Amino acid sequence: MTQKEYLDALLEQYHLVHVMSDKNGCRVLHLRHKALRLDLVVRQLTYPVGAYTALCGVICTNLPQIFDVVDNDDGQTVLEEYIDGFTVATLAESGRIRYRQAKKILQGVCHALTVLHRLGYVHRDVKPENVVVRPNGQAVLVDLNISRQVTTVRRDTQIMGTVGYASPEQMGLAQSDARTDVYACGVLLNVMITGKHPSDQLARGRTGLIVRRCTAVNPDDRYQTARRLAM
Repeated sequence: MTQKEYLDALLEQYHLVHVMSDKNGCRVLHLRHKALRLDLVVRQLTYPVGAYTALCGVICTNLPQIFDVVDNDDGQTVLEEYIDGFTVATLAESGRIRYRQAKKILQGVCHALTVLHRLGYVHRDVKPENVVVRPNGQAVLVDLNISRQVTTVRRDTQIMGTVGYASPEQMGLAQSDARTDVYACGVLLNVMITGKHPSDQLARGRTGLIVRRCTAVNPDDRYQTARRLAM
């Protein structure tokens, strides 16, 4: 069954609300059940992403629930929980995020990463656009499209990630691992507090020290786990 055929079958019970994204080999759709009014995210990927399969059935308040992963003839389709809220990028547009809120968001992201890392995967694209904050203030880390399984390969063979948030390892200097996501968390924290990348303006006080440690060039000098960063 192709992705189109699978989607056509879904659309017998759901209607398309809008196309959330369509780039880099991934089309993301927001669907709503015609009778039950339940929302659903459908990801149509041209390539398989093992992290979605690993997370299928896993319950974590800081990650979207993955309901099903379908291998199609022309790619992979992921059925995912729709997260109602605003991205950190949107929240930051209205001004700097207060420290208490930024701390809560970062702790939520770290909790999500701890679960993901225990499954053997690294996210590799932690950034404001990929963190959704629910109305109750709970942060949810989304978009695992460029995540990868941690292996014994000495270095990443393909440059992936978002400029400014990608660690040196993602430039092909070493292998991505949990500390890669810690690096991005440091940049995220700094951007939430100051509105700027740490290379332009480092947060003051203890926050700045945390950011500096997270973004150390040498992974051995960073917090070694997301759980440790959250403490």
